[in-house]
Amino acid sequence: MLPSEKYFGKFEAVFLFYGAMPTGVTVSETGRIFICFPKWGDDVKFTVAEIVSGTLQPYPSLDANVVSPSNITTSFVSVQSVVADGKGTLWVLDTGAPNFSEPIKGGAKLVAVDLNSNTIRRVYTFTEDVVLPTTYLNDVRVDFRVGKAGYAYITDSSSRGPGAIIVVDLETGYAWRRLNGANSTSPDRFFLPKVEGKILMNRNKDGSASPFRLASDGIAISPDGKILYFCPLSSRHLYSISTDALRDRTIPDMNLLSHVKYWGEKGASDGMITDAKGNVYAGDYENNSIRKILPNGIMETIAHDPRILWPDTFSIGPDQYLYFIVNQLHRQARFHYGDDLRQKPYSLLRMKIDEPPAPTFW
Repeated sequence: MLPSEKYFGKFEAVFLFYGAMPTGVTVSETGRIFICFPKWGDDVKFTVAEIVSGTLQPYPSLDANVVSPSNITTSFVSVQSVVADGKGTLWVLDTGAPNFSEPIKGGAKLVAVDLNSNTIRRVYTFTEDVVLPTTYLNDVRVDFRVGKAGYAYITDSSSRGPGAIIVVDLETGYAWRRLNGANSTSPDRFFLPKVEGKILMNRNKDGSASPFRLASDGIAISPDGKILYFCPLSSRHLYSISTDALRDRTIPDMNLLSHVKYWGEKGASDGMITDAKGNVYAGDYENNSIRKILPNGIMETIAHDPRILWPDTFSIGPDQYLYFIVNQLHRQARFHYGDDLRQKPYSLLRMKIDEPPAPTFW
């Protein structure tokens, strides 16, 4: 018997998906689990769902998931991320861009859903200088300790335009772009991703190919709300910035670059999340792994398993488990000349970390 690679980390399956491919998961303070399914070519019957008694139910209703020209701003077009804030609201980030198209006017939005009444409470839309024709809204974090109603921070993970962090004043709805096109929010030009032993590239049906390039994607916020961690999808690097600096519009974007801190390589990550002690959890999709980055910068691998086939979004539940979506994103047809290599089921997994999520309020 020859020696073989060692795998480690104890996790369990929470839910298996035999239909459309999920990207996002979040667990509310009461333990409710929400999932999102962006419209990337699968048969998506509803783009936001709740897991109820072992089944997927459209959330907050089927009507909210049915789009027509008359209700673009009040219904979900193609949702990339869902985030429960720990105080009764589900934040739904709608790309408004099915199949990575240019965002439909009024379709790209941040929606606040009241988890007590299961109704949409407020919709935040964006001006054309915030959501660009190239914008792909990817992930969001909220903090209620600043401003009158709090702030949201959103990553733009564009594949053909500038990456950025979008800052939203949740009282006024006013939003603006920060670190627009900066190195820290842009794909690493020298990054060559390798997944399952093969180079990951865009490979089209006509035989043409191009580099896999996606901008700022993963995002996490410190327990006190003062530090925002972020990373481009096409990169192995981790960055952070003071949220005070992000919100301070008197600091020009050029000067804002000096506020960015580089934390080193953590592996190539999709989603990230922070626990109440300030530890950042991040996937490493090249190595089927999950990393833990301590506040002092020390990094450790807490799970490494061949079944962790593209760890996507992370969430920490009140049960002190780390929940994460595994969706084989790299096996999609667009990376394999039109051949879909994904094998169902996709999965929602969890592992015990014995820490609660980072709070969003005092």
